[in-house]
Amino acid sequence: MASDVKAMTQVASPPATAAAKEISGDMARKVRQTAKRTMDDVAMTPFLRKITFFSSGGSFLDGYVLSLIGVALTQIVPAFGLTDVWSAAIGASVLVGIFVGTITGGYLTDAIGRKKMFIIDLVAIGLFSLLSVFVAEAWQLVAARFFIGVFVGADYPIATSLIAEFTPKEHRSISMGMVSAAWYLGATVAAVVGYGLYGVEDGWKWMLGSAVVPCVVLLVGRHDIPESPLWLASKGRHAEARAVMDRVFGPDVELAPVKPTDKTPLATLLHGEYLKRMIFLGVFILCQVVPMYAIYTFGPEIMTAFGLGEGHEAILGESAVSLFFLVGSIPAMFWLNSMGRRPLLLMSFALMAAGLLVLGLWPTAPVTVIILAFGLYAFFSGGPGILQWLYPNELFPTEVRATAVGIAIGFSRIGTIAATYGTPLALDAWGVGPVMLVAAGLVLLGLVLSYFLAPETRGKSLAETSGIDDR
Repeated sequence: MASDVKAMTQVASPPATAAAKEISGDMARKVRQTAKRTMDDVAMTPFLRKITFFSSGGSFLDGYVLSLIGVALTQIVPAFGLTDVWSAAIGASVLVGIFVGTITGGYLTDAIGRKKMFIIDLVAIGLFSLLSVFVAEAWQLVAARFFIGVFVGADYPIATSLIAEFTPKEHRSISMGMVSAAWYLGATVAAVVGYGLYGVEDGWKWMLGSAVVPCVVLLVGRHDIPESPLWLASKGRHAEARAVMDRVFGPDVELAPVKPTDKTPLATLLHGEYLKRMIFLGVFILCQVVPMYAIYTFGPEIMTAFGLGEGHEAILGESAVSLFFLVGSIPAMFWLNSMGRRPLLLMSFALMAAGLLVLGLWPTAPVTVIILAFGLYAFFSGGPGILQWLYPNELFPTEVRATAVGIAIGFSRIGTIAATYGTPLALDAWGVGPVMLVAAGLVLLGLVLSYFLAPETRGKSLAETSGIDDR
């Protein structure tokens, strides 16, 4: 009897198992059909590309206004009879403004929103660029450049936070790479404009005033870009966040969970793992940007010191270096995904240092060697140039993201202020070789720091990269 029951059970089991598997398969398919995607899973749409493009405009303006002053100074110095001290002050004033703007702008962006700040800063940059045309004394130009820097600096945390919070994770390095490329493009366009206006009477006025043109274009492009849904959710404004999600991504895309808060908790950044990240980012970005800012701000003088000619010839030399910066940022956008953040950062710093060491140890090298050494440094600046925007936005949560970007960038600008003010004085006192060796030393410091502290964030959502493992 028992054996008969056992036999019947064995016969009945296969169909029952098959039925269960079929039911299980149907349920899995229904789950897959009803499960909603998150923002990290969607493809890039034309509107998301528009957000990236026009958000990158602030970076374009930074590269443009910073680089153009180097060319404009070649006319301003003799026109106003400026000393090296005043020349350095004009060059450094915009960086002091950027220092102030990144910190205050980042905090305000987290407090009142990305969208409002997104428009205010462009209007102000255009206004002070126009005022620069009518200055009659050196201190007035210093003041105008300072306020331009304030609002250019404010755009860093505004625009990069907006890009990070709208971009799917697989496209984040490319979108943030557009920010970096836009800086280099702005610098390259500035060199071309400066070259064209160099021989024009009062050409420096046209150079400084020309920043109004991209400001107007960007204002038109930014007018219909919405507020970040992640920021809205962080302020408890869930209905508005959902409306933006429906408009930009569609109703089948979910918003990642965000902890609501009415305040911007600065204390979050001042202890534990987040403080460690802040220190890493501040020093890493400083090592990345100090040599670059010095080269761009005083490019013609540096090219002349290397024997690459004067006037138009020196501006052409700076344009060639600027092109290397721009071209290098393009493959770096994709290497950050294929190679990873950390490996690319370490490799890039090593090769950048090599180029600067050649310039520092052999300042009398043939022109070909000088250009290739500058090219090596500039081309491999692409990866670190993108990471100075990407890392801060990935490593901190929504409620303090823009603040963290502002503080990290602001800290780095302390070094750029000192370097930009001191570069013409150091060139005069020491010569170009030692100045390049100091730059190489900074890049090597960035390499060592990154070896010990640089994280890997490739392929992770913002929630994953900004979280802290408390185990």
